[in-house]
Amino acid sequence: MTDLVETIERLALVDHHVHGATVRDLTRTAFEELITESDRPVPHWMTQFDSQVGHAILRHCAPVLGLDPYATPEEYLARRVRLGAAEVNRRLLAAGGVGHFLVETGYRGEEILSPAGMAEVSGKPADEIVRLESVAEQVAGGDAAGFAGRFAEALHERTRTARGLKTIAAYRHGLDFDPAPPGPDEVAEAAGRWLAEGGRLRDPVLLRHIIWAGLELGLPLQFHTGFGDPDVDLRRSDPLLLRGLIELAEPTGVPLLLLHCYPYQRHAGFLAQAYPNVYFDVGLGVTYTGARSAEVVAESLELAPFAKILFSSDAWGPAELHHLGAELWRRAMGRVLGGLVADGEWSAAQAVRVATMVGAENARRVYDLGPGT
Repeated sequence: MTDLVETIERLALVDHHVHGATVRDLTRTAFEELITESDRPVPHWMTQFDSQVGHAILRHCAPVLGLDPYATPEEYLARRVRLGAAEVNRRLLAAGGVGHFLVETGYRGEEILSPAGMAEVSGKPADEIVRLESVAEQVAGGDAAGFAGRFAEALHERTRTARGLKTIAAYRHGLDFDPAPPGPDEVAEAAGRWLAEGGRLRDPVLLRHIIWAGLELGLPLQFHTGFGDPDVDLRRSDPLLLRGLIELAEPTGVPLLLLHCYPYQRHAGFLAQAYPNVYFDVGLGVTYTGARSAEVVAESLELAPFAKILFSSDAWGPAELHHLGAELWRRAMGRVLGGLVADGEWSAAQAVRVATMVGAENARRVYDLGPGT
């Protein structure tokens, strides 16, 4: 058991879906608004520290910043201010023990560290994951008939050094869209409507088009599913809704990676078992369930082949979320796999192998990262 825990603690994780850490110092209000997926102001009569993620910060991040575990929110935030954002980022990113970051850059990228910035602060490699919707919105100017060509050219340019792609169709429309690729006339007509109306890309025809254009590139394609901020309709972000697309995309051989999945992690496990091109993680759900994250991790290991499960944090903003994504995953895996070994269901060697696969090796294979150090 000791060998298993030590192996998990030493494992250089591959965070296959993460965003940059914030580069600015944060007030208490700003900090609390960034440790929740709610986009509403925190009510005056409560604090986000009174949550699983808040308690986890005070338990696991406080010692990294030089405080005793279970510091008060006031003590913690005062220490954070004294250290400054740059030092907080350096300490917390290092303490997470991530060996490679795959950084998605499509959301408020000007406020956070770029992949190069994450690599500089952490001292570890960081590569880019390109968001399809962001590329489409960057080429929205021009005539509708030329949209498909402009998008294809821009996507090719943006992905020269990228490791993968991501779509947020779950946010923009829902995952209950027609899975078939649209024809050129449909795309031009839909582009005309969108360009006339303006705003974010929400048209299901265009979302289908950019997804299929992404599939043609052959890079691993990530899908937001499940838990997120209130902009997503959780009822329409169940990964089971992607079954039609998964089957149509299967001949391409492109890996489809279902992100987060909570509370649908068992649904994702079924898809990963049933289809060779499907992978998933429970990132974000692990962080926000805190001390209860072992249950989430256990459910993710119920049905899916272990070669189809990956680690991610989906951290954005405060580096506490980057650290907790890794720290809570390690603790959860130790408890779940350690319990299987203690019960005589698995050998210690099997547990070590699975932890290593999920924490790093699967992502290295899927994204062609090469062997770890």
